[in-house]
Amino acid sequence: MFAQALDLAYIGPNPAINGYVKSDGQALNIVAGATSGGAALVVLEDSGISKAGDFHHRKIASPQLGNTQDVSLRYWLKNNGLLLKENGGDVSVVPVANPDQLTLFKKKEIAGAWTVEPWVSRLIHEGGGRLFLEESSLWPGKKFVTANIIVRKKFLKEHPDLVKKWILAHVDLTAWINDNPEEAKNILNQEIKKLTGQALPKEILNDAFSRLEITYDPIKESLFTSAKMAYEQGFLGKNMPDLSGIYDLTILNEVLRDKKLTEIN
Repeated sequence: MFAQALDLAYIGPNPAINGYVKSDGQALNIVAGATSGGAALVVLEDSGISKAGDFHHRKIASPQLGNTQDVSLRYWLKNNGLLLKENGGDVSVVPVANPDQLTLFKKKEIAGAWTVEPWVSRLIHEGGGRLFLEESSLWPGKKFVTANIIVRKKFLKEHPDLVKKWILAHVDLTAWINDNPEEAKNILNQEIKKLTGQALPKEILNDAFSRLEITYDPIKESLFTSAKMAYEQGFLGKNMPDLSGIYDLTILNEVLRDKKLTEIN
């Protein structure tokens, strides 16, 4: 988006925040939500970890430094009195790509990982892991944003008609997925097979869907909370950034009004 080579994307909240902050609010706007939930902390079945205090002297993976799950993991550790090695403690957070987390699980080279679906379910079913903490349990109403739709700001201004067509399709598709979950899962799995050469086993797909919600609601307050968490972990500079202009839900609310659905404040 910075290079004006991309106009619209589905992305996690913290990368969206980072892009907005680094561009002084000029690069993008969040125009709709996409998913809530689907993130969790998984530990090895035989790790002996049953409570927060058991993470001392452990190595825990996250998908990427400063990404949404990485920030959540670091914040949770700090809130539970666990210090990272770089801060004088004994817990290591290792940013590792999701596929590599599974490999490290199988080799028992990490004790756990804070990640997203379908990797949560894959770590459990294929990596010998067990669910330690579902992140939704930490949020009001068990709802928190894990993916948004962002649009390049200039594109949004110059082509609101195209953005509206996309959001209309997004709202319709969100409703269809929620009304037809089995068919939606089958279609998704067919596409996964096309892209990777292998479909997900049914039990993994079912488990993954059970932990997430498809929604157009951006769940704004959870993003602002995520931003505060990221700031406290040192990811957003010396001063807490002003995110008051990160959302532009004008077109989403136009679509919702047209469909006689509840608008989002």
